[in-house]
Amino acid sequence: MILENVCYRRDIMAVLNMVRQNVFGELIHFRCGYQHDLRFVKLNDGKTPYGKGVEFGDKGISESVWRTQHSLLRNADVYPTHGVGPIATMCNINRGNRFMSITSMASKGIGIHNYIVKNGGKNHPNAKLKFKQGDVITSMIETSNGETIIVTHDCNSPRPYSLGFRVQGSEGLWEVDGNRIYIEGKAKEAHSWDEATQWLDKYDHPLWKKYGEIATGAGHGGMDFFVLHAFVESAKQNIAPPIDAYDAASWSAITPLSEVSIENNGEPQDFPDFTRGNWIKRKPYNWIKDTF
Repeated sequence: MILENVCYRRDIMAVLNMVRQNVFGELIHFRCGYQHDLRFVKLNDGKTPYGKGVEFGDKGISESVWRTQHSLLRNADVYPTHGVGPIATMCNINRGNRFMSITSMASKGIGIHNYIVKNGGKNHPNAKLKFKQGDVITSMIETSNGETIIVTHDCNSPRPYSLGFRVQGSEGLWEVDGNRIYIEGKAKEAHSWDEATQWLDKYDHPLWKKYGEIATGAGHGGMDFFVLHAFVESAKQNIAPPIDAYDAASWSAITPLSEVSIENNGEPQDFPDFTRGNWIKRKPYNWIKDTF
């Protein structure tokens, strides 16, 4: 089981509940990603105030020991699962649906260089390095059922945190940024957003209703409690976990496939069928009734 905790975020599970109850109608399109200014952990020498260092690798501390090397050597979406995991559960990837192809493009990469110059000076040795990873990497995935998914990686630029979720169907859509929702025929005004809070409260997931208080204080706002609980319970009951090895493979494949696509000017890349055809007959996991 891949321990992707964002699949258990409270608003995500409420929206999943809405998807399963057909609130959005037939699913059409999704957006997601990892948009998180991580320059302060990518460049940290442990000597200057935290977040103002310009060292990484052997001279770095914390995540700068390993994370920054990816930006130096790879032009790819190297961190896709926080965003795509929840979306994959909503559209039943590997359970009657699957990722078919991906097309990726990368912007120029100037964010880490500028950060080094600003905090270490233009003569610092690391200011001479050319970082390969684009500051904003955009991928579009096509599924076998005809949905499209835009996945964004944006970790080297100044910006507020957001996973950029959007869930869109034939009857309306939800967007995490702005906490907004629009359901045709049920919105307060046509063509105008409603605040999503009342909808999220109404469709609060049974797991959060049952264990929300227990999860208080667990990592990442309680998400870590739920993902670890699911793993332990599946092991105790000797049954398949809700997020399995096929999911781990297909979600993680975005990294090498996006890398090849970027190298080839956005050329579409086919996803391997890790289930060897079994995705056609595998039943969707019932996240509402069967999950734990």
